[in-house]
Amino acid sequence: MKTLICMPTYNEAGNIRRITAAIHEVVPEVGILIIDDASPDGTGEIADELAASDSRIHVLHRKGKEGLGPAYLAGFAWGLERDWDALIEMDADFSHQPKYLSGMIQNLEKWDVVVGSRYVDGGGTENWGPVRKLISRGGGLYARSILGIPIKDLTAGFVAWRRHVLEGIDLSGIEASGYVFQIEMKYRAYQAGYSIHEMPITFPDREVGESKMTPSIAAEALTRVWRIRLKS
Repeated sequence: MKTLICMPTYNEAGNIRRITAAIHEVVPEVGILIIDDASPDGTGEIADELAASDSRIHVLHRKGKEGLGPAYLAGFAWGLERDWDALIEMDADFSHQPKYLSGMIQNLEKWDVVVGSRYVDGGGTENWGPVRKLISRGGGLYARSILGIPIKDLTAGFVAWRRHVLEGIDLSGIEASGYVFQIEMKYRAYQAGYSIHEMPITFPDREVGESKMTPSIAAEALTRVWRIRLKS
């Protein structure tokens, strides 16, 4: 399948050259769309340099930092307009390891959605403190209990979608801007009857830069899960 990696960035100047090279070492045929939210550290300018020298790399510049969800939705719209068969969500900080990409793409031959999952057999995390582990697992259990779906890693951000799924779940109605975006996307796909496969991955802490998770993003997840449930 003609596959596009959608990669939102904000202040990833220390990672963007390395991650694009690492992706193309594993899956040289894929396209990469860097979706930059006007990073003040020059990430967007580096992305433009990469795109100018490699036709597989593309850049979508946005006016400012508007959240993870809107960035991905803009990337999905860009990819769907250009007839990509599959679109993959992926972070730029190496917490989503490129070595898993070939397996995710292969699994898309059988499944509509493939989730890189930390919480199925064979998956896990590396270099996470106990508080972060508690928040992640507790948040997932909270969301699953409210939404009533069996997906074990609802907040996973390493996700591959076949284009017909993105076309079929009404992306215009997605409201979440933070990490709860990941929950809402999976919930909509599940409710629509698309097949979802959780593929085990190991998720290390980011190598360079600072985490984008904030208390306000975590609080949004707690409240918006109920809004997602009540809308359905």
